Amino acid sequence: MSGQSKAPIIIKRKKVVAGGGHHGGAWKVAYADFVTAMMAFFMLMWLLNATTENQRKGLADYFSPSIAVTRTSGGGDGAFGGENIFSTEMSARTGVGATRPESEQDLLVIGADGQTNTDAETDGANEKLFKIEEELLGLGGESDVANELMKHITTRVTDEGLVVEIFATPDDPIFDATSGEPTRLTVALVDMIADVFQLVENNVAIEGHSRSKPIVVRDNPVWQISTDRAATIRTLFENSNFDPMRLNRTTGHADREPIVENTMSVRNDRIEIILLRD
Repeated sequence: MSGQSKAPIIIKRKKVVAGGGHHGGAWKVAYADFVTAMMAFFMLMWLLNATTENQRKGLADYFSPSIAVTRTSGGGDGAFGGENIFSTEMSARTGVGATRPESEQDLLVIGADGQTNTDAETDGANEKLFKIEEELLGLGGESDVANELMKHITTRVTDEGLVVEIFATPDDPIFDATSGEPTRLTVALVDMIADVFQLVENNVAIEGHSRSKPIVVRDNPVWQISTDRAATIRTLFENSNFDPMRLNRTTGHADREPIVENTMSVRNDRIEIILLRD
């Protein structure tokens, strides 16, 4: 008994280490998510680089259609069936859709006002706009003064109507650099355009555009400048005995819609006068 009492007592302590720090596995999950996201990002960049501009536009238009969907728009016969859902006028097809075949002459298109117009009516409206355009551009050969004025005008027929653009050049501005005060050139141009527009009864829209400023300022003046210039053109129209009820809208776009790539180019100082479709 005495020998057993002298034996050493051994105490064994077990060290328990709880999960944490670099011994845990949570960081691995976060890292795996990060690597997956990076892989998806680089695959997206590669796919964008491998597609053409037209393909990218088609994908973008799929998610955000530029053609309004109408209540009666229709597609082809069967699953796609080789039929295009758009007419030659790039407006959504309406009417019977795919219930029976229609010839190109029988197709109907929806106008900007939501009313149904035939192709003949659309062609008639286009012809009227082209005649006004010819009348306006024909003034250029009448005198040296008219020739100088026409150097500041371009025209184009769009879905909205006949767009007459008055633009500045480095030597001949159309407004004061810091305000909406028009030059004598601008007054003469507006008088000439108002006289030609008197030949029809379509409404008119006026849009002001401005070039960007070369420095960043807290209160960017381009919005106020473009709006003031559009309002000035409206006043000039009214002073030319133009029916004010035909002035449909006056808008300032600042420097958000440049006509040339260099946003600070003087060419972006312009006024667009739109003879709207009926």
